[in-house]
Amino acid sequence: MSLDLGLDIGIAATAFVPLLLLELPDKTFIATLVLSTRYKPLTAWLGVGLAFGVQCVVAVTAGGVLSRLPTTPVAIAAALLFAAGAVLLWRGAAGADAEEAETEEEFSARITGGGSGLRAVGACFLVIFIAEWGDLSQLFTAGLAAHYADPVSVFVGSWLALLAVSGLAALLGKALLLKVRLSTIRRVGAVVCLVLAGLTAAQAAGVELPV
Repeated sequence: MSLDLGLDIGIAATAFVPLLLLELPDKTFIATLVLSTRYKPLTAWLGVGLAFGVQCVVAVTAGGVLSRLPTTPVAIAAALLFAAGAVLLWRGAAGADAEEAETEEEFSARITGGGSGLRAVGACFLVIFIAEWGDLSQLFTAGLAAHYADPVSVFVGSWLALLAVSGLAALLGKALLLKVRLSTIRRVGAVVCLVLAGLTAAQAAGVELPV
């Protein structure tokens, strides 16, 4: 399904769901939570969201360049990237709950409170932009953009997922962590990445899929 603006809802959803699961148990969530305690939640969310927007633009641009390469090598590379994400998430699930406190302490020391308005938005932007540069989610977005050759749809799905994660962290961070274990989210994310790796590998092998 696609819109007149060139947006494919299916591809956007394919980007949205895995990235949501990748970032919920990630340090980004904790960093946004800490920022929302130092600044107003809306201010933190705006700064974090802008940082994610810039990173998504960079990622889909890189993916767009890669999509011009021969289809099979790109599909194989994307499948390997998804598989690596699955392995990293599953292996990291066991220590996810213990890492939560360490990550919160790390970002609490890194973030200096103070400021308001554009200055506060800029501070939140810089914290996330620096912390997330070259992160798995950015590589994942680039891989999706390369595989589907649809940077607009991948950008929309990826950015909406990151905005959703940061919004949850800013508004409901502590309450959500009390209800859902990060280790569980990581394992779900690993399964989703593994499914995507299998589908992409099948397409690279020439298997016709209804995706």
